[in-house]
Amino acid sequence: MNMRHPALLAAPLLLVLAGCGADTARSLGFTRDPPDEFQVTTRAPLSVPPVLGELPEPRPGAPRPQEQRNAAAILAPATTASGPSPAEQALVAQAGGPVDDSIRRQVDEESLRLDRPPQGVADRLLFWQEPPPAGIAVDPTRESQRLRENAALGRDMTEGETPIQQPRTRNRIRDFFGL
Repeated sequence: MNMRHPALLAAPLLLVLAGCGADTARSLGFTRDPPDEFQVTTRAPLSVPPVLGELPEPRPGAPRPQEQRNAAAILAPATTASGPSPAEQALVAQAGGPVDDSIRRQVDEESLRLDRPPQGVADRLLFWQEPPPAGIAVDPTRESQRLRENAALGRDMTEGETPIQQPRTRNRIRDFFGL
């Protein structure tokens, strides 16, 4: 047999291996098949009941009475067809009532703004101009003084002008070093 063309010899072996089926990679250990974490449960230990005469009759195929429910049933119990329970309704009412459907989008937008990592030197060099901050910052010392004066004079706490912090003047050297 001439060994000048090993690719010709390997081609039939690849065809045979490919014809073995879709489970070939799994049986050879190339894919991972982890267990479903919601289906994994521990079995209750065997124990002797206190009174042997009060045991129920075993029924073939019936679930074991001492078995725990699976994790999915514990974490998210099935809701009843009649809707939320009175306790759930009271909790929602005390929390301020139901929220609109766009709350998930709003939370995602806010978390994207907050999850920015701190900038390094290279980022400060490349992106040296920051966008202006959103909203207006209240001056805490002057605001607490205003609230104390209103309380001492018997006025409403919303009376008077809310003091705001004046933005700092831009200094490129201070901005560069993060001071």
